Amino acid sequence: MTNPFLSDVAAPPIGQAAVWAAAYDGAHGPLINLSQAVPGHAPPPELARRLAEAAGTASAARYGPVLGDSALRDAYAAHVSGLYGATIGAAEVGITAGCNQAFFTALMTLARTGDAVILPGPAYFNHTMTLQMLGIEARLVETTAASGFVPEIAAIERLIDDRVKAVALVTPNNPTGAIYPPSLLAEVFALCQRRGVALILDETYRDFLPPGDAAPHGLFARPGWQETLVGLYSFSKSYAIPGHRLGAMTAGEAFLAQAEKVLDCIQICAPRPPQMAVEWAIPALAEWRAEMTAEILARAAVFRETLAPFPGWRIEQMGAYFAYVRHPFPGRTDVAEILARQFGVVTLPGSFFGPGQENHLRIAFANVSAERIAGLDERLILAEALLGGGSDKAFPPPIPALA
Repeated sequence: MTNPFLSDVAAPPIGQAAVWAAAYDGAHGPLINLSQAVPGHAPPPELARRLAEAAGTASAARYGPVLGDSALRDAYAAHVSGLYGATIGAAEVGITAGCNQAFFTALMTLARTGDAVILPGPAYFNHTMTLQMLGIEARLVETTAASGFVPEIAAIERLIDDRVKAVALVTPNNPTGAIYPPSLLAEVFALCQRRGVALILDETYRDFLPPGDAAPHGLFARPGWQETLVGLYSFSKSYAIPGHRLGAMTAGEAFLAQAEKVLDCIQICAPRPPQMAVEWAIPALAEWRAEMTAEILARAAVFRETLAPFPGWRIEQMGAYFAYVRHPFPGRTDVAEILARQFGVVTLPGSFFGPGQENHLRIAFANVSAERIAGLDERLILAEALLGGGSDKAFPPPIPALA
C-alpha cells in the first residue's frame, strides 16, 4: 500500500541509535551520547525569554508569509551580506522549518523522479534518504582519508551528464567534519555554472569554523550566482534551538518563487515564535556564538587528547562538530551497537553514511561536556577487551532495524 520509493528507504538512523542507547544498563557510568549533532547547552536566557514571550502572542499563532517573516529575512540577508562580503537582498532569502526542510525543498524545486544529484561519499543520511524517497538517483563522488575526505573536481565532473540537476555539498561536512577550502568551492561553482547544474551548499555548521578573517567562500560575490547557487543554513546549532526548527535558503528570486510552492504544501510557514526571537538574536548574540564556538573547539581538543593513547582508534578527519574515526575492529559491523548497548557510548556506524564505511564511526563531540568526553578512555579499554581481546563474554545478537 505504501510508495515503494519510501518503503525502500532505511529507518531513521538516530532512532536506531536511540534503541541501542535505551538498552544500556548504566553499569559503566552515565550515557555518553555522541550520536546526534545537537547543542548540549540551552539557548541564552534572553533568547529563551523572547521565545517564550513570542509564543504567547496572538500574532505568532497565526500563519505568516510562506518564505518567512520580513524582519527575519532582512536580518539574515544583512548578516550573510556582511559575512560573505556580498550584497544579498531579503528577497533572496527564504526561511524554512529547519535545514532538512530547506534541502528537501531545494531538491523538489530542482529535480524530479529519474533525475540525479551528486553527493560526496560518505554522505549525510538525510540527504540520501531524501533523494531515494523522491526517486532521484544519488551519485556518490567518493572521498577518502588520503584526500582529507574532500572531493576532487575531476571526479565530480566525470559524474555529470544530462540527468544531473545539482551537486550537493556540505561544509563543514557531515559526517566527516571536513572543511572544504574556498578554492575548491570556487572550482565546483565554476563547473556547475559551465555545465548548467545547480550547486546546493549546506553550511549548517558554518558558525563553528575556527576563527579567521576570511569568509568561508566568495561565491555570493560572483556575478550571476543566483542562477547556480542555493545556500542552506540552520539556526538550530548556532542558537541552540533545534526543537524550534528554523533554517534558511539563500538563492535567486526566481528559484525561491518555485520553492515557495513546495513550502506552502509542506508546512505553509516556518514556526513564528523562533522567527521573531532570532531576528533579534542574529546581531545581538554574535559574541555568545563566538564563545560557544570556542567551547566546542576546546571539546574537540579534549577528544583528540582522549583518543591519543589508543592508536587503533584513528581520527581520519575532524571538523566543527564531528570526528570521523576508524575503529580497530575491521570487518565488524556491530561496533557502534556494542559500544552503545554494552558501554553506554552512543555513536553512529559509518555504514549509515554509505557503502564501504563499515570500519568507521561518526562521533559528534560538540554536544557532550569536556569532562564526559575525557571519560571515554575507560570505556574504550573495556571495548577493546571485549571486541579485540578474545573475551568469551557473550553479547546479545544485533537487534533488527526499526520497522
